[in-house]
Amino acid sequence: MNNNLFSNNDPASETMQPDDPQSGASQTADRHIPLADRMRPASLHEVVGQDDLLGPNGPLGLLLKGDNLPSLLLWGPPGCGKTTLARLVAQHTQARFLEYSAVSVGSKELKAVMGESAKLKQVTGQRTLLFLDEIHRFNKAQQDALLPWVERGDVTLIGATTENPSFEVNSALISRTRLFVLQPLQPSHVTQLLRRALDDPRGLNIPHLTLDDDALTMLSDICEGDARAALGLLETVGSAYSARQEENPEEENKALTAADIGAIIQNRASRYDKGGEEHFNIISALHKSMRNSDVQAALYWLGRMIEGGEDPLYIARRLVRFASEDVGLADPQALVQTLAARDAIHFIGLPEGALALSQAVVYLALCPKSNALYKGYKLVQKEVAKGYNPGVPMHIRNAPTQLMKGLGYGKGYAYAHDRQEGITEMTCLPDSLQGETYYEPGRRGFEAELSQRMEQIKKWHRKRRQASQPSEGEKK
Repeated sequence: MNNNLFSNNDPASETMQPDDPQSGASQTADRHIPLADRMRPASLHEVVGQDDLLGPNGPLGLLLKGDNLPSLLLWGPPGCGKTTLARLVAQHTQARFLEYSAVSVGSKELKAVMGESAKLKQVTGQRTLLFLDEIHRFNKAQQDALLPWVERGDVTLIGATTENPSFEVNSALISRTRLFVLQPLQPSHVTQLLRRALDDPRGLNIPHLTLDDDALTMLSDICEGDARAALGLLETVGSAYSARQEENPEEENKALTAADIGAIIQNRASRYDKGGEEHFNIISALHKSMRNSDVQAALYWLGRMIEGGEDPLYIARRLVRFASEDVGLADPQALVQTLAARDAIHFIGLPEGALALSQAVVYLALCPKSNALYKGYKLVQKEVAKGYNPGVPMHIRNAPTQLMKGLGYGKGYAYAHDRQEGITEMTCLPDSLQGETYYEPGRRGFEAELSQRMEQIKKWHRKRRQASQPSEGEKK
């Protein structure tokens, strides 16, 4: 039997005991540990920003009242407390706690751990709480491998992900877990954490370092609800402050201002995950802002994508799509503008090409809007999908050979250019589809002219049909 079977000394595992004074002393003493790790809440009472989950009537708070925790899936943005929450939840159980990251652990290693956990439960009755961070990094096969162990209760799984589980986690695994959604921290929550890091012995512990309210507000706002990022910025500020104090000791009692903070951290890249949910959220925001003719919002969301590192050709493709889907023939120049922006990106790239994309976005936002083309083609798609697709009428078929002419191909074809009006009485839809309407132009922009043109064509056909019908006297 494995001698380590009943031990909790697996180097890959981590059983947190933050309430232990020795643990706190260790955190205070080792300044090489990142500030965000030193300041992890030592109990659930220290957690901020997730009151809906952890409050007296919160679903997770109620689950923790008994030692019968089900498998959980924690979904939330970076720095909202998923790892901290998993570790603190473990304190409320008698289970062995093991922590892994899907980035670094392999299926073989994880299978061995789960097998050992099953033996431990069978022999001693002790359960194992397995925390798997970034579970979305596992592929489908790796996620499927977890299912038998979770189903049998050999392990209680806590998975954490920053990505939308609907896209990144197998539905079978989702169905076997309780999903809890963690929200980004509000600026007031982040300010609370920053003040704690300034005052707590585990924190910066830099003599005379203070930040005025505006400086704290600035740090709280720019971290976008990410506590880890906020504490990392504070740590950078602390290092810069210490260096400045060595050069200018006379300023030791001066509180840092927002201007000081800005000078220290300078530009900070905005959060944008090209492969994650935020990618789809922001392109959706851009599309809907243009559709709603909101120029300012459209330009802002475009900037978020470009400055976040999005492929400019991806943006150009979406603008081309928008030109036909949401503008269409209400302004035929929309498609021309977007194709020109695409060509500009090919020609000069970024950063100069950002202006070409901006020009196209502003143009599209201010265009008259119409989805008539989109709806018309959707109707055609439905018609074709019915499965009965009648043949092309004989009179508009091509007849390149004498054999085909002899079979009636092209017979009765009327050449529109031979008529003064440029129209003939000839119909071009199959008989079974006569009278169907797929494209109905809107009343905005150039489509208003197209609507008039279509009405003129309909009137011409009505007159020709009336003229070809016999009069009452002829019928007698």
